[in-house]
Amino acid sequence: MIREAFGVQLVSRDDDLHITGERDQVGKAAAVLDQMQRKLRKQDWLTMEDVGTAINAAAAEMRERTADEIDIYVKGRAIRPKTDGQRRYVDALIHHDLTFCTGPAGTGKTYLAVAVAASLLKHGQAKRLVLARPAVEAGERLGFLPGDLQAKVNPYLRPLFDALHDMMDFEMVKRFMVNDVIEVIPLAFMRGRTLNDSVIILDEAQNTTPSQMLMFLTRLGHDSKMIVTGDPSQVDLPDDQPSGLVDAMQKLKGIKGIAGVELERGDIVRHRLVQNIVNAYERKGDF
Repeated sequence: MIREAFGVQLVSRDDDLHITGERDQVGKAAAVLDQMQRKLRKQDWLTMEDVGTAINAAAAEMRERTADEIDIYVKGRAIRPKTDGQRRYVDALIHHDLTFCTGPAGTGKTYLAVAVAASLLKHGQAKRLVLARPAVEAGERLGFLPGDLQAKVNPYLRPLFDALHDMMDFEMVKRFMVNDVIEVIPLAFMRGRTLNDSVIILDEAQNTTPSQMLMFLTRLGHDSKMIVTGDPSQVDLPDDQPSGLVDAMQKLKGIKGIAGVELERGDIVRHRLVQNIVNAYERKGDF
């Protein structure tokens, strides 16, 4: 019954029971066996109904757990939102063509956007993934970095690559980039383009100017989805320069088809100290 329910193989050797199969299915089969053992501590027998009840309970738990899973390329691994705010965010990404998401560091703004994009790519709901970031210095000068233009901008794009490599293996990322299925570029390189059948993500959008934001938003083509993320408390633009992210969210508020999600300190899912750090800086008024 367990084999048929979860598609696993079970082999009994001496006092050990070996279960093989997909990770999630093995976990569920093990949970059923654990429940059977607990039942046997209370009584000396098991009926088929007891086993069926344990299997149904495990299957129901699996359905509940996988309802909000984001299916990515890495086999045996799924990503899911961990807070109510993140669930609202993922729901907005799925049901809107343009989504703005703001929030402090560590709330998963970029990570979940890349995960949803990778899932859409995997299931054929998008043909390309374009990841963009403004190359704005956080107190350091871009021109002082060694190397050619690509070498200079790569440090700014590194967080996007890091998220990508969690969704698919290195060779797949490399192959997709060679074939132009995935493109990771500085925002300035997007001028004059129209992107159809794509998921386009703009990260660190608080560091765009209003004119750059307008340029980016008007790249949206047919059957495409656009995601804009940023933290308005970490603007690295000159003091007299308004943030394109804040400006756009004010101007586009209420337009049908556009979603705005604000993640908060309670949605921080990095190391527990990150939330304490954000709280401390906010109390001191240094943002």
